[in-house]
Amino acid sequence: MKRKQLFFILFLICCAVVQAKEYHVSVKGNDANEGTEKAPFRTIGKAAEYAFPGDVITVHAGTYREWINPPRGGESDGKRIVYRAAPGEKVEIKGSERITGWTKEKDGVWKVTIPNTFFGDYNPYTELIYGDWFDGMGREHHTGEVFLNNKSLYEKESLDKVLRPVPHENGKDKEGAAYTWYCENDGVNTIIWANFHKYDPNKELVEISTRNTCFYPSKPGIDYLTIQGFYISQAATQWGAPTAEQIGMIATHWNKGWIIENNVISNSKCSGITLGKERQTGHNVWLNDTSIDGSLHYIEVTFNTIRNGWNKENIGSHIVRNNEISHCEQTGICGSMGAAFSLIENNHIHDIWVKRQFTGAEIGGIKFHAAVDTRIVHNRIHNAGRALWLDWMTQGTRVSGNLFYDNDMEDLFLEVNHGPFLVDNNIFASRRSILEQSQGGAYVHNLIAGDIYRYVEHGRYTPYFLPHSTEVAGLSIIPGGDDRYINNLFATVLPVTEGENKRKYGLADYNKTVYPMMVDGNVYYNGALPFEGEKNKVVLPDFNPNVKIEETADGVYLSLSVKGLSDLQTSRVNTERLGKAKLPGQVYEQPDGSPIEIAADYLGNARGDQPKPGPLESVKDGEIRIKVW
Repeated sequence: MKRKQLFFILFLICCAVVQAKEYHVSVKGNDANEGTEKAPFRTIGKAAEYAFPGDVITVHAGTYREWINPPRGGESDGKRIVYRAAPGEKVEIKGSERITGWTKEKDGVWKVTIPNTFFGDYNPYTELIYGDWFDGMGREHHTGEVFLNNKSLYEKESLDKVLRPVPHENGKDKEGAAYTWYCENDGVNTIIWANFHKYDPNKELVEISTRNTCFYPSKPGIDYLTIQGFYISQAATQWGAPTAEQIGMIATHWNKGWIIENNVISNSKCSGITLGKERQTGHNVWLNDTSIDGSLHYIEVTFNTIRNGWNKENIGSHIVRNNEISHCEQTGICGSMGAAFSLIENNHIHDIWVKRQFTGAEIGGIKFHAAVDTRIVHNRIHNAGRALWLDWMTQGTRVSGNLFYDNDMEDLFLEVNHGPFLVDNNIFASRRSILEQSQGGAYVHNLIAGDIYRYVEHGRYTPYFLPHSTEVAGLSIIPGGDDRYINNLFATVLPVTEGENKRKYGLADYNKTVYPMMVDGNVYYNGALPFEGEKNKVVLPDFNPNVKIEETADGVYLSLSVKGLSDLQTSRVNTERLGKAKLPGQVYEQPDGSPIEIAADYLGNARGDQPKPGPLESVKDGEIRIKVW
């Protein structure tokens, strides 16, 4: 009997292997082909029509200008549909089309006329950016974009500003801001003028965005997809408010279990990757009804999503790892509720919101609402304005081992969360390290080189959940406090003066909070002020740590000077020591409910029984230079 059972199991395994197929796509292929390696399809969309759970779609070198709209997903983590670039081959998916036939208007300025029929049912040069919490800074902006040799030009609100370009004051690339474009539509044609300066657009690579996404299922319920190894760029994405349907160049559309890995994602008008919600539960509801406050609208949207299946069984649990994401003007990665239970790991996110032609409340390297049990681990985020913004309902979340620098707003913003959340082993090297409008956080073994700005929030009631769940347990304002600061290194490098400025460096701003604080084992350099109730600390007000981040050809290096670390009697940090976040009454633990032990440092080295303050266990008094990426 056992032998028969074994043969039957082997038969089922063999059947599964036989059933799984690999489809091939090539720019030399034809959609009338069978999709084999010798007879590949021409488009990725055609292969998607044929792929079923367990199948692999392998795309070969070339540029594919299409919107991939998968009709189905996988069945489980072990039976996915995989979209992958062929190993060792460069595969580009672009939301743009190449445009030729430009005519010269004057020196540097060229014009092209495009029939509206060219765009189908979506014309980015009539479609305006809009949405809740969007600020156009006094003018209109189209979702479209013009690119010269893969670099986007700056849209202007008048033809005169193209003919006589003046660099955009807020943009970070002053030279690039002189390359400009403007569009009009006469009902039949779209007319675009662009100032290419010394370049002839008929000889260079000039493209315009024509699609609002590159990889996005038009309907929810498309689970367990893998997107692997592509270069994805130039989509005319719309503003992704937390109350809206969030569509990026890659977007999960309210699904579960996607893996987005090893991609290079760039040049999105708004967002690169979105893990956000769908349209049914609310789409820019505040814009459509301003009679009540926007935060109340978002509470309504939250309950709508719960009624429509927002839970661990249906939504989230994505993996976004090993991607490079850059030159997106809203976010590198965003997600309203759909990022719950997900892993965001080892991504390099940079040059976000650098043109700064518009702004709003949803801009950052990563911007999540309701990051429930989300792990944000070992990412490098720089030159992103605001690097990481965790807004509303951050609970059970861990931010660990990340590298932040050269962000001119702050490295980490925690807005109206009740905890518990854990921030450990990070390097915060920007001017402002942390902006906190939350409570119930644990900040452990971090290098904090910038200031900390905190304030309470008595005007908004925000939800908190039952443990490891999206079931609402209650709503509350943010009285403030209930934070833990343990074994951190406050290595301040900027001038510390008197008054407001001085109070922000270190923890003096936490001396008066509604809820009690837990503070122990911190080191304060160069004028950073300690917490007044902290007994076990080192304070060296005249010692300059000289913190520097250096980008080199072989990686990123951290340089700093340290002193006095051995003078502390520190101890390990774990679930038991951290206790419970007061308001939700929940412990700091792993998403599976197991305890946390901070037993390793930023580099993965084991912590001792008396661990060193800061993110690096191996440091000794003196000057150090160590590779951190």
